[in-house]
Amino acid sequence: MTPNKKINPASSARGSELASKFTVSLKFDKRLYKQDIEVSIAHAKMLGNEKIIPLNDSKKIISGLKIIKKEIEARNFKWDNKLEDIHMNLESRLYELIGDNAGKLHTAKSRNDQIATDIRLWLKDACNNLIDHCKNLQSTLVKLAEENINTIMPGYTHLQRAQPVSLAHHFLAYFEMFNRDIERLKNVFDSCDVMPLGSGALSGVPYKINREYLAKELGFKKISSNSIDAVSDRDFIVEFILCNAICMTHLSRLSEEIIIWSTDEFNFIELSDEYTSGSSIMPQKRNPDFSELIRGKTGRVYGALIGILSVLKGLPLSYNRDLQEDKEGVFDSYDTTISCLQSANGILLNMKINAKQMEISTEKGFILATDIADYLTKKGLPFRDSHIIMTNLSNHCKKNRKNLSDISIEEYKSISTFFDDDIKNINASYSIKSKDIIGGTAPNQIKYAIKNSKNLINKKSRK
Repeated sequence: MTPNKKINPASSARGSELASKFTVSLKFDKRLYKQDIEVSIAHAKMLGNEKIIPLNDSKKIISGLKIIKKEIEARNFKWDNKLEDIHMNLESRLYELIGDNAGKLHTAKSRNDQIATDIRLWLKDACNNLIDHCKNLQSTLVKLAEENINTIMPGYTHLQRAQPVSLAHHFLAYFEMFNRDIERLKNVFDSCDVMPLGSGALSGVPYKINREYLAKELGFKKISSNSIDAVSDRDFIVEFILCNAICMTHLSRLSEEIIIWSTDEFNFIELSDEYTSGSSIMPQKRNPDFSELIRGKTGRVYGALIGILSVLKGLPLSYNRDLQEDKEGVFDSYDTTISCLQSANGILLNMKINAKQMEISTEKGFILATDIADYLTKKGLPFRDSHIIMTNLSNHCKKNRKNLSDISIEEYKSISTFFDDDIKNINASYSIKSKDIIGGTAPNQIKYAIKNSKNLINKKSRK
């Protein structure tokens, strides 16, 4: 080999074992093309500005990178699967476009700090996209709440009828869950908003680079303070997938209730044909497939979380190739969560609520038992004594196969002399209106909660 002959490093990788199928990450990391080019352009600008490379060479590199971006977005870029990753593909094409000057882009930069910067940029966008989809779902929940302030349904504990609540109050409970998801995503955005570029392979770089300039160009709020940690840190990825996993937990709980409510046994809602499917042999069936799939896909996001934790748990500092395994779980958990948020939103927007059936369900059994115990307590009895009376009344109802709504004034008075004629004023509507405290199910409180929820939705997302 001629000593002075310049070699294209991308070309030299073709025959290397590192380019074997086992090590190739191109199939998933090419998704980072936009961020990789953005980072490279900022780096090339900085190299030229700081006179680390000639300014003219910097401009040629930037021009070439912009051409590559257009080619990718026009789907004219030829990805070479023999090159192991996105970096090598872009660099190889840059050599074809501008020649040996392409090699100067790698000055003061490693693939280690480059990929760490790429994924942080991608995740910042991903956090904002997830926040937007959570807010879309919240808007639907608020819309349903506004339409159902006076829709009465049984509230449940242990999946047993417990106390009457407004359906609006029930929908707003999910609003709170997704609001916590949004707050967590904002925190993850902050965790991602640290620029590792300039850390080199692990120890920094021997050039007077301008990291402040790079951070400003790339939109990072902070700059990493330890080069070893910067190239090996994936905590922000764990946090991101964890956020997705918790969000999927909330979606799965919502889906479970949709599935239960749509059964003939409950008949609280009717799902649209768009979000159900028929049976291959039972023509009468409308299966809640979309809700079931959301419930099922929750497991795959949990799997991504366990996967990244398992990858990280035994790694010595600093960078190890194991970290290549961080991306597929990130992308899959993001894609899954986004699609499930969209599906849940569609299910809610298109379902029909059977308000009459919900109200009928509150008239059965002993759902007003606690309200009646409170009635006795307000008459002067200790609550525990009221509880005992209500136990006796419940036993009386069960023995005579009656609901509380079937009990006469005379029967009430035979159980306790503390009962007066006004006991018949206690019904589901009375129960709901009596919970007029902050966070309660009373209409006044729900209207306040809806107003507050709208303000939260309209609050500007972190960008």
